[in-house]
Amino acid sequence: MTKLEIFSDPICPWCLIGKTRLDRALASQPDHPFQIAWYPFQLNPDMPPGGMDRRAYLESKFGGRDGALRVYGQIAATAEAEGIEVDFAAIQRTPNTLNAHRLIHWAGIEGHQNAVVDALFAAYFQQGRDIGDIEVLGDIADAAGLDAAVILKLLKSDVDVNVIREGDDAARKMGINAAPTFIVGGAHAVPGAQPTELWQKVISELTAAAS
Repeated sequence: MTKLEIFSDPICPWCLIGKTRLDRALASQPDHPFQIAWYPFQLNPDMPPGGMDRRAYLESKFGGRDGALRVYGQIAATAEAEGIEVDFAAIQRTPNTLNAHRLIHWAGIEGHQNAVVDALFAAYFQQGRDIGDIEVLGDIADAAGLDAAVILKLLKSDVDVNVIREGDDAARKMGINAAPTFIVGGAHAVPGAQPTELWQKVISELTAAAS
């Protein structure tokens, strides 16, 4: 097996696009060699715990309304071309994703990481839910096969907060400065939402090398 480490944030639209493209490559080659693990890279590590109004956030981040419309127009066009459902108008708040990353971390321990990552993307980009809200995270955990009562108890504590912060910091020290970033086999960094065809080529090359 080849480890594929994915540094991502569940409010990152390019991470959603990148995962969708990767998933299509994996589905087309079900004997792929990848063992996938998800790691934190917060787009907004200094976001207030309660998040902030999405419009205010986007206009601040992209230099005003026109800049936000330009950037998200490109993202929406890419998502549509890929057949990915998004409802940006439904998103009212940009959350702090620290707790969402804790949930992803715990899901990895329980073997439900991919399902939780998918559910977080769907909740945020398709349903407009606040994935900074621990009750929403509890619902996501329950639907993904985790014990919601245990997850809620953990979320109300500080368990593994430092694990996420230290992991995020370690990623930046490794030179990762954008999400998504994929690390193949612990050696090769592949930044950005790469096309399905690239992943198919990588999978074929790894499979051939192992045979």
